[in-house]
Amino acid sequence: MKFTMRSKKLLVMMIGCWLMAIAPSCHIYTFRDVSIDYTKYKTIKIGFIENKARIVNPQLSSQLTDKLQQKIVNQTRLTRTNNDDAHFQVTGYISDYSLSTSGVNAQQAATNRLTVGVHIKLKNTVENKDQEFDISRNFDFAATLSLDQAQAQLQEEMVRGLTDEIFNRLFSNW
Repeated sequence: MKFTMRSKKLLVMMIGCWLMAIAPSCHIYTFRDVSIDYTKYKTIKIGFIENKARIVNPQLSSQLTDKLQQKIVNQTRLTRTNNDDAHFQVTGYISDYSLSTSGVNAQQAATNRLTVGVHIKLKNTVENKDQEFDISRNFDFAATLSLDQAQAQLQEEMVRGLTDEIFNRLFSNW
């Protein structure tokens, strides 16, 4: 039996739809949403994420703080406040900002790696619980670039990636 290109595409689409339909029922993969009990929690205070790393990217602290605030306001129903009696209080600092060589080609560095680590503390004033965690992300760049050039290229990706990971650890039970 000979398949036409159109019938092959249709078959692939049907198999893809079938897999998407059965995957959640088989618990192969589930999408997690924000898990906040909005009957108990209404407010959040988000502190400035300081830069305590040895190498300081002068823009990273403010951009990371702003992006985290935006993400929390846009993706939760929590009301942002500056009061110390907020139901959730998020504080943190950039703990690591370091360079290393990650790839070598012909006995020369071909790829460098920028590692960024952030320490976050979540204080739950309703249940009087504290949670602390560290996240770390690596960002590779060509060894021919200076640190300033690499930061300029990677800045948006760094902020987005770190913000997403912090948000997921705070609210998605990952």
